[in-house]
Amino acid sequence: MLLCAAPLARAEVLDGEESIKEPAGDTDYCRMKFPPMRKETLDWEKPVLDEAAGNVIDFYGACDHEPTGKDEVESQKHAILHGTFMDGD
Repeated sequence: MLLCAAPLARAEVLDGEESIKEPAGDTDYCRMKFPPMRKETLDWEKPVLDEAAGNVIDFYGACDHEPTGKDEVESQKHAILHGTFMDGD
């Protein structure tokens, strides 16, 4: 008997906000979709995701990436400061 299993996307709740995390095959990488952080919270100890932003970050990388973690805060600050959002456009 042959069994096939496809990884399922799962929604996670982070500080009351929902994000999507989908494992990428048999790797330690995931595709995540989450809203950006509210600009005024980027310097807070616990930044807050902005569900009302109207856009979403489509991230592909390590599954332990935190949408409100230090790396993401620095990335979003850089995007705001330089007007580049590393989206290939």
